[in-house]
Amino acid sequence: MTRRVVQLLIGLALYGAGCALTLEAGVGVDPWTVFAQGISVRTGIGVGWVTNIVGFLVLLLWIPLRQKPGVGTIANILLVGTSIQGTLAIVPPIEGFLARILVFVAGVLAVAVASGLYIGARFGPGPRDGLMTGMHARLGWPIWLCRALVELTVLGIGWLLGGTVGLGTIVFALCIGPLVHVALPLLDTGRARRAPAPPVGAA
Repeated sequence: MTRRVVQLLIGLALYGAGCALTLEAGVGVDPWTVFAQGISVRTGIGVGWVTNIVGFLVLLLWIPLRQKPGVGTIANILLVGTSIQGTLAIVPPIEGFLARILVFVAGVLAVAVASGLYIGARFGPGPRDGLMTGMHARLGWPIWLCRALVELTVLGIGWLLGGTVGLGTIVFALCIGPLVHVALPLLDTGRARRAPAPPVGAA
């Protein structure tokens, strides 16, 4: 249990740090971060704090979908945005195109590893993932359709509000799935519990 809790907390903090790096790179971010950034531009509230607020509001949408949050869901709402805000406060402005690309790649890789950590800890989905799975369960729509509808909607609204949409947004969308697919089996605590016991005397 202790390992799972530590893995959850590290994963959520790293997820926020990865998102912050993609923001600092300035070449485009994922749809939900575009949405939070757009709201931040219009309200003056920090992107990280907006992320926390949006996570809470998305959780309210779980009620008609009859979804039940887990410990990981609540921790996600509290920690991801806080980590974004903290990382943005300490990372200096990125100068130069190559540096921006490198920082963006580092951010995407961090998000992928972080996703493997917090999903693999098995404490419940984040509020945004739960929204999509809840729509699938209640409406019977395919997961890919639910995800596409939700993410295209928040992407469009975020862009109209002033969020950064660019090449990085496309790269993130294309790469994050395969990268998490690699990271998750390596970090899934459930998989570790199902593994056969080593023979007596094994290291």
